[in-house]
Amino acid sequence: GRGDELDTQIIGVVQDAKYADVKRDVPPVFFRPYRQDDGLGSINFYVRTSLGPNQILAAIPPLMGQLDPNLPVEGLKTLERQVQENVLLDRLISTLSAAFAILATLLATVGLYGVLAYTVTQRTREIGLRMALGAGAGQVRGMVLKQVVRMTLIGGTVGLVAASFLGRAAESLLFGLQGSDPLVLVSVAVLLVGVALGAGFLPAQRASKIDPMEALRYE
Repeated sequence: GRGDELDTQIIGVVQDAKYADVKRDVPPVFFRPYRQDDGLGSINFYVRTSLGPNQILAAIPPLMGQLDPNLPVEGLKTLERQVQENVLLDRLISTLSAAFAILATLLATVGLYGVLAYTVTQRTREIGLRMALGAGAGQVRGMVLKQVVRMTLIGGTVGLVAASFLGRAAESLLFGLQGSDPLVLVSVAVLLVGVALGAGFLPAQRASKIDPMEALRYE
């Protein structure tokens, strides 16, 4: 335009859409017809077709060569591939986070099993005395599993509270997810309770099979 005079005609407005990064706010963008751009250095075309991706990707370079043999075709890829490349770092972080979460769960399971097995060994005489006085196998298993539940409630409460705060702090790294999603927290809590009870079942089963007479002689 000349001075402050505008000579641009708006011919269409579309709804907001993610432009280059799914986590950032949609920036104000306008597009001009490429034939009216005097400083055009490169241009992106989107091709819609009913053919498969491999067929259309193989057909585009020869077609462009017919239009202009000197016109290079670069960065040829599907829209799905482009989206995957844009979120590659986020996918990597999520994969590593999931792997570390699984590893931490396995370590917690092994640690809980070790603690309970050691506790049962330390309480062999007590368990034997209880059984000699009439305690049944089910009562002994319940006694050990109660300890599992108590440990799980304490550790789970602390963990969920910490996860909630960390989730809120990490919401800027997430797209379309809440850092403290109630469904996720409940699902994780149920899963960890199941893992804890599974880790405590074997020591509880061993405790219920202790021979009272041998246990009373145990040192």
